[in-house]
Amino acid sequence: MTPTPDPSAHHPGTGRAGGSPGASGAGRAGGDAEAAGTRRAGHAAATGRAAGNTGATGATGADRADRTGAAGGAPVPRRSSGASGASGATGATGDPGDPEATGATGTARAAGARNPAAADETAPRFAYGTNGLTDLRLDDALGLLADLGYHGVGLTLDHMHLDPLAPDLAARTRRVAHRLDRLGLSVTVETGARYVLDPRRKHHPTLLDPDPEARGARIALLLKAVRAGADLGAHAVHCFSGVVPPGVSEDTAWQRLAESMAPVVDAAAAAGTPLAVEPEPGHLLSDIAGFHRLRTALGAPDALGITLDLGHCQCLEPEPPAACVRAVAPWLRHVQIEDMRRGVHEHLPFGEGEMDFPPVLAALRAVGYGGLVGVELPRDSHRGPELARASYDFLVRADAEARARHTVPADTAPAAPAGRAAGPARRAPHPAGRIPGRHAGPRSLPGRPSRLSGSATGGGR
Repeated sequence: MTPTPDPSAHHPGTGRAGGSPGASGAGRAGGDAEAAGTRRAGHAAATGRAAGNTGATGATGADRADRTGAAGGAPVPRRSSGASGASGATGATGDPGDPEATGATGTARAAGARNPAAADETAPRFAYGTNGLTDLRLDDALGLLADLGYHGVGLTLDHMHLDPLAPDLAARTRRVAHRLDRLGLSVTVETGARYVLDPRRKHHPTLLDPDPEARGARIALLLKAVRAGADLGAHAVHCFSGVVPPGVSEDTAWQRLAESMAPVVDAAAAAGTPLAVEPEPGHLLSDIAGFHRLRTALGAPDALGITLDLGHCQCLEPEPPAACVRAVAPWLRHVQIEDMRRGVHEHLPFGEGEMDFPPVLAALRAVGYGGLVGVELPRDSHRGPELARASYDFLVRADAEARARHTVPADTAPAAPAGRAAGPARRAPHPAGRIPGRHAGPRSLPGRPSRLSGSATGGGR
């Protein structure tokens, strides 16, 4: 059965509380202080609009900015990640109603301290996915990422991290928004939780389910994600198609996907928060060509963009990952990154796969992508803090190498931080080594690359 809509939340654009999953309009009752694109009530005003504004004083990071997507894409709301010259940051006071606020909010870090290339406006903004930190409380995970230097977080809505089905979602979302603001972290909302809707079947139900009520449950979850994304100031809300059910033709599946996505795209447009669909190996929408098929079926809406998982490009796209970045630049709204091998859908720590990272990071710079580049290691939560640290260091080295290798003048490239090696970023030994029991080589994969073994229920996630 379709779950009862959350009475504490509003559907974007309708002004109705807990609207139907199929509502195509989408947004919030007028006067809602948490409306997308407005400043959050109770936060100190921040005059700078762009992340890392060096002239803002007293900025808390609560101010949102409308940022134009790469190569003429739709406006992308983005949370300010704090002012690098913010002289008032250490004097800010916390939200007295938030148990995490102790009054010492000097934890709002300057953006320039996060990335050694922060002064370079083309530098990637690295994030880490909470689906790789499921053994940590969300507050602890966010604090860890801020301490390590990340710019943001890929927040998967799941039972342990901002449960989308538990009561008082709107109030809990506000608390997380305040926490992100104090830490200076940007956010992408992810919807890839394995068992959030069905405790027995991974990633079910899907947007392709034969049962309309089951499809409605997934639509309702995505509408909740859009509302949460707007309240968090997320630069995108991620989703995927699902696997074609047995006995269902691909033509029927594509029709169901377009019908199911239409109200979610409308909701995202009304909320001003781009929806970014991810090509997922083994799913109906498994590659970049599939993204264009869906986009065309929906009439090429500005609110629909793509989540480009660079490992998936390595795994199955005919062109190398850097070429994939350039190909989707006008629609690029979110990026995920990890290592991977050709033909094997397995998310690997950096250095354990086959990807050459500097060209990919150079391509992201070249197309002007300003969103988050989120590390996705969902099967490694048991050593999440260790991998989060190692991943950040690896990406900083890879980005330094990208600047050195790809025609960026040396006198304009910020230096790598002291004590960090700037050695090669490709196939570098991972400090944690291999996970005991992880198979060392590719599985034998029958059929075409987009129908990968082990991917029928979500692949390597």
